[in-house]
Amino acid sequence: MNDTARPGAPRPEPDIARAARLLASASRARILKALSDGRPLTVTVLAGEAQVSVPTASVHLARLAEAGLVRATDAGRHRYFRLSGPEVVAALEALALIAPPAPAPARTLRAHSRDRALRRSRTCYDHLAGSLGVALMAAFVDRGLLRRDQAAADTGAERPAAYGRGAAYLLTPRGAERFTAFGIDVPALTAGRRPVVRYCVDWSERRHHLAGALGAALAARLFATGWLRYGLSPRVVHLTETGTRGLADAFAVALPD
Repeated sequence: MNDTARPGAPRPEPDIARAARLLASASRARILKALSDGRPLTVTVLAGEAQVSVPTASVHLARLAEAGLVRATDAGRHRYFRLSGPEVVAALEALALIAPPAPAPARTLRAHSRDRALRRSRTCYDHLAGSLGVALMAAFVDRGLLRRDQAAADTGAERPAAYGRGAAYLLTPRGAERFTAFGIDVPALTAGRRPVVRYCVDWSERRHHLAGALGAALAARLFATGWLRYGLSPRVVHLTETGTRGLADAFAVALPD
């Protein structure tokens, strides 16, 4: 048995160059972005998102699967692909923060509308991002439902590029009460292995949005109540009029237009 296979052995150094080569293809990057809301999609849908043929998309997906970035499941006559985990989305969001602007702005009305919709409200794997996600995060802090972990900030752990690993926010007793009243099983979240509160740095807003178990539970609850619905494009979500009123009543959140 070699050292890398032995329990407790040091983990091999990550092959960053290999990951970079996979993402260097614009088509593969589009495929990964289309899968970033966590929902499984067929190769036909992904081919359309990547603007390539189905056979070409299949080749790209095979390379991504070999690298462990996506996985496939069969359902009847169809094969669905999804990301292997939220770490892939975190990597994409981190790259988006340092990536240069696209060579040219959106030229078609459809592309322009989609870009605006993504910036307004989208999913970041299983939680909310865009101006909606950022506004909710800011409101929860302002209302005292979340608080900054000053100890983490004092030790320098609160770093935007750390994507929440510094545990910069904590759920307050008031927040636990409010989220429980909203229908979220807070005790189950705190008993789970996933951190309750984490944050991502939103690539379009350059501010924090709520991730972690609480962020995922909040998004799931908003979908369950019908306050949030999926858009026609992958990752795009829309807050309904009922949702806007409901968030104002439940959390005293006044969202920007």
